[in-house]
Amino acid sequence: MPQTVNLLYFAAMFRLNKYFVSCVLALAIMAFVMPQTLSAQVAEPTSGAKEPTKEWVKLTPQEYIFKWRRTAVENMEEYGIPASITMGQAILESGYGNGYLARVANNHFCIKCKGSWTGATITHADDDPNDCFRVYDSAEESFRDHADFLNSGSRYEFLFAYDADDYKNWAKGLKKAGYATAPDYAERLIGIIERYNLQLLDKKNGIELYDKYLASEYDLDLAALQERVTPKKGEGVLAESIAQEVVAEDASTLNDIATAYADKGIDPNNFRVTINAHKGYNVYLTNRAHYVVAKRGDTYESLAKLFSVSAAHLRKFNDVAKDAQPAEGDIVYIERKLSSWMGEELLHKVQAGETLYQISQLYGIRLKSLSKINSMRSNAELAEGRTIRLQ
Repeated sequence: MPQTVNLLYFAAMFRLNKYFVSCVLALAIMAFVMPQTLSAQVAEPTSGAKEPTKEWVKLTPQEYIFKWRRTAVENMEEYGIPASITMGQAILESGYGNGYLARVANNHFCIKCKGSWTGATITHADDDPNDCFRVYDSAEESFRDHADFLNSGSRYEFLFAYDADDYKNWAKGLKKAGYATAPDYAERLIGIIERYNLQLLDKKNGIELYDKYLASEYDLDLAALQERVTPKKGEGVLAESIAQEVVAEDASTLNDIATAYADKGIDPNNFRVTINAHKGYNVYLTNRAHYVVAKRGDTYESLAKLFSVSAAHLRKFNDVAKDAQPAEGDIVYIERKLSSWMGEELLHKVQAGETLYQISQLYGIRLKSLSKINSMRSNAELAEGRTIRLQ
């Protein structure tokens, strides 16, 4: 009889233990798969915290995305950085704008001072106890500096060869380039983008698509949401962009660029595409970068106004000096060129009087990159018949 009792006791205990283990496993799985509240990449200070800026307002994830989605799209149109990447990084680095550096320094991307920074700074523990971070006058300035930071950093240059809707390669590339030290940074960034469907912002009419998604998925009143996030001046109207004007390829208009030295029949892979007119200018596409042909009397300032970019950026896109102006018939790129030629042709044969700069404009390749590829100065004299590498 005692043996029977013992056997029954152990059997009961086994069942209880088995049940207990199952419950623990279930709870662990639930904790793993349930959405977690996102905190900023840089931790809160343990002491001596500064007061938030007057600009800071605590926002939900949807409010934060809605507030800055337009800025992200505008930076995509100007720089070629996917809007989903901009928003995803802002969310990951700032915790929806509620992280410490976003609150006290308007720094939504945890960008450190580096040697080139001449503005205000704040010291805060990150990789080192006294890391130096940039301080901005506004959050909008932080978003602009983030675009400039990626645009001007040589280690991020290879990213611009990816399409503006290729957020996965951009995320992996940011990790590879060392933007953040977290080993799973790319996976976390991609996860945020897909969790909030930020990839919709990368598409044509991305803001409209995303707003429809917000309204349907979260049953939000967009007008009330707009009032809640207190839009900055001028945010209410989407700046006219080339993307809104682009239509299907029209090969019959290729002859319209007869005045441009780019039309030399060097594009057997049909990389040069003519698209619709924009305010009286034919817009062309070479090597994935849009350009127009300058008319008599055009300036970088006048073209900048037409295409909703700054004159300074136009000069940078076209590798010219700060006081330069285009001549009639010159190619003027209205977005950033790639660092190498994407076609099948590997070499260009120099024609009489041709310069490396002209070749860079001809193929839509950055002058600095073309100079580096060929191990020569950008102003080097080129002998007729010499071959220039394009990749």
